[in-house]
Amino acid sequence: MLDVVRWVAIIAVVGFAAKALVSHWDEFWHTLSDVAWQSSLLSLLALVAAIMVSTYGWQAMVDDLGAPIGYARGSQICLVGSLGKYVPGSVWAYLLQMELGRKAGLARARIFTASLIQLGVGVVSALVVSLLAAPAVFSNSPRALWLFVLIPVGLAMLHPKVLTWGTSLVLRILRRPGLEHPLGWAVVGKVFGASTAAWALQGVHLWLLANSVGAPGLDGFILCVGAMAVSMTVGTFAFILPSGVGVREVAQVAVLTASGLTVGQATAFAVASRVMFTLADLLTAGGAAVAARASASRPLTSA
Repeated sequence: MLDVVRWVAIIAVVGFAAKALVSHWDEFWHTLSDVAWQSSLLSLLALVAAIMVSTYGWQAMVDDLGAPIGYARGSQICLVGSLGKYVPGSVWAYLLQMELGRKAGLARARIFTASLIQLGVGVVSALVVSLLAAPAVFSNSPRALWLFVLIPVGLAMLHPKVLTWGTSLVLRILRRPGLEHPLGWAVVGKVFGASTAAWALQGVHLWLLANSVGAPGLDGFILCVGAMAVSMTVGTFAFILPSGVGVREVAQVAVLTASGLTVGQATAFAVASRVMFTLADLLTAGGAAVAARASASRPLTSA
């Protein structure tokens, strides 16, 4: 019965993701018609790479909390589960990841803890990277200053002792056991590094699109990296919306217009970026599921 429920949930979230893809397809295709196919392909590949790198950070955190699970199995849990973000209320992504982890023989608490820590470290990483877009953000929305004020606090919370204490506190509030052992600099560094690399690759993705209509070279690239970090962070906090829909695009447009694009061009690329994100999510989740099924000789039993 539980297997049936899991499959129904997976089919549902894939359906929501496909709906998001189809609903913006015409505008997406119209935008890409003005972009060289090489740039479009490389932009999509940069997104795929960003997702895979981010998944490595998640898997490193899961491995630190118990017996190693391997990248193939870890990516299946993380990537297929993350499609739940397309259902309104991003909590579905975490619930699906926990259920897929349980199916693989892992405790739900272990999966949730890894996702919780990666989310927190990823937000701090994004805040740091978003400094690259600070001039554009301030000129368009001075109220966004509060985001950057959080950076020192966020960096302080990344100290392994503080992060261990904070994670255990959240788990106790949720009536779950605290961490079995303290977090170390190595795993925090891996998660932070993977998140930072993912933001950079997402910036490459956006820059390849924007540069096709003459966005400034190096300056434009730096702004695009910062724009992705800002927009994804803001989108994360808009948890009621499916995958931060709308909020992410507003932040991207604000930064892209500062790089020299018109509002129309920036809006078109923001929409194209969202569609390419959805396509990359579906491709990586599908590939991870196929790879894990092919390589799994037996289920994991350790939690």
